[in-house]
Amino acid sequence: MTPRTVLTIAGSDSGAGAGIQADLKVFAALGAYGTSVITAVTAQNTRGVDAVLPLPPGTVTEQLDSVLVDFTVRAVKTGVLGTPAVADAVAAVAKDGRLPHLVVDPVLVATSGHRLGVVAAVERLLPYARVATPNCAEAAAITGRPVTTVEEMVAAAEALAAGGPEHVVVTGGDVDADGEAVDVLHGGGVTTLLRAPRVDTRHNHGTGCSFSAAVAVRLAFGDPVPTAVAAAKEYVLRALTGARDWELGAGRGPLDHFGWSA
Repeated sequence: MTPRTVLTIAGSDSGAGAGIQADLKVFAALGAYGTSVITAVTAQNTRGVDAVLPLPPGTVTEQLDSVLVDFTVRAVKTGVLGTPAVADAVAAVAKDGRLPHLVVDPVLVATSGHRLGVVAAVERLLPYARVATPNCAEAAAITGRPVTTVEEMVAAAEALAAGGPEHVVVTGGDVDADGEAVDVLHGGGVTTLLRAPRVDTRHNHGTGCSFSAAVAVRLAFGDPVPTAVAAAKEYVLRALTGARDWELGAGRGPLDHFGWSA
């Protein structure tokens, strides 16, 4: 059977733990054919981001046109956009209805503290998103309010959903809720808390990228959003658990995308 095609629009991670490289791993692991549009080239490893080079918006548009004219793309996810001009280029394609089942991972700041995008850039895409997947820091940057508790995650998800996305998932990997990792899904006026055991590991680089990529794959296969989000959370939990004892890099290492440690 011909595989479903999924597209990632994101930055390149030279350490391959996040960004385009992580997305393509997730697509392959979950049975989809991955295509890619690179928005920025980064120099990074497990210790942090050393440099970011955004690509010209025209180059991003040319990549998008090349993929979309030839492949039947079933779902799309975005990551690092880099500049407002690149966000405008991607938003123009989304406005034309050419980015189905769009999952927007609003990457604003790497955990290392290096800024990889701007709020204004992300806001250009949110009205076209079927699902937006900010972590707590990203949700706080976009809403302008603190997001440090589950209650504040719920409020942020509701506020973001009012700005355009059909569904919002505020991921709570940075919030310790009695030993659990709690994500908040809001859509259609309904709020759901998704709970999983917290995994004690330094190998968590690319968790947000992997989660949003997994959501996109499940949407490509026809899952409703709540089912896609739950499946993505289960996938990330397995990937975190599998990489827990790895010795890759000296900092925040990558996930076990393929179940090598199972």
